[in-house]
Amino acid sequence: MFLITLMGNVSIMTIIWQEQTLHVPMYTFLAMLAFSDLGLSFFTFPTMLRIFWMDARELTFSACFTQMFFIHTFQDFESAIILAMAFDRYVAISHPLHYSSTLTNSVIAKIGLAIVVRTLSVQVPLPLLLRRLCFCHSNILSHSYCLHPDIIKLSCSDTRINSIFGLFVVLSTMGLDFLLILLSYVLILNTVLGIASHSGRLKALNTCISHLCAVILFFTPMICLAMLHRFGPRLPSLIYVTMANMHFLIPPVMNPIVYVVKTKQMQDKILKLFIKKIQKNPKSHL
Repeated sequence: MFLITLMGNVSIMTIIWQEQTLHVPMYTFLAMLAFSDLGLSFFTFPTMLRIFWMDARELTFSACFTQMFFIHTFQDFESAIILAMAFDRYVAISHPLHYSSTLTNSVIAKIGLAIVVRTLSVQVPLPLLLRRLCFCHSNILSHSYCLHPDIIKLSCSDTRINSIFGLFVVLSTMGLDFLLILLSYVLILNTVLGIASHSGRLKALNTCISHLCAVILFFTPMICLAMLHRFGPRLPSLIYVTMANMHFLIPPVMNPIVYVVKTKQMQDKILKLFIKKIQKNPKSHL
């Protein structure tokens, strides 16, 4: 899975970087999504591989807090980028004539800066607040990587501030993003239903399928996990661990596959890239 993630996301970023025809908002956001997927993978997979290959199950507090910071940072990046992609689809379908003038390079740069500023402003305090806590009980984590809710459960100090701030971070980032994505699709659906021809409606909806897959892959395990933790019956820990792994590990693997399968331009560019490599090194492919 780690190798597929690396190959898929690096290929997408490379192709978008090299191909001038792909320097448009939709593919710029796709490159940003690939970058966030790589970041998420780099801070989750290696810890799991250490456990599987070397049975290395210990981590210092500093390393754990650092890993937690980067996992949640790239998690928020991904959520915000998926929201930006929903806005891109909304403008493309609802206001196609204003698409180029609305999503200019300057606007995309400002969106990217806003994502970074928002994410860092809520994520930087998390490890700082954790450092004031005492950990005097069992230091065994539920997951094979460090997550904020998992760490605060191990503390024997008063964790109310950490819990309240952690909940605020989730609601103000991924919670808000999910609601805005739903709103964007309500507006898109309203526009699509107003298209006279059946083929026109299908064509408009078809441009959203890849993005809808990204939304489902990213948000479904997270929402199910949150609902089970708060309202569901007490289930074996394996269920919670599996759902957390689905949330963190599946999107980086599947997003490149979905976008390549559903986007003809990406298929053509990848094919063109491989043909070029074969033509340059014919002997290595005999």
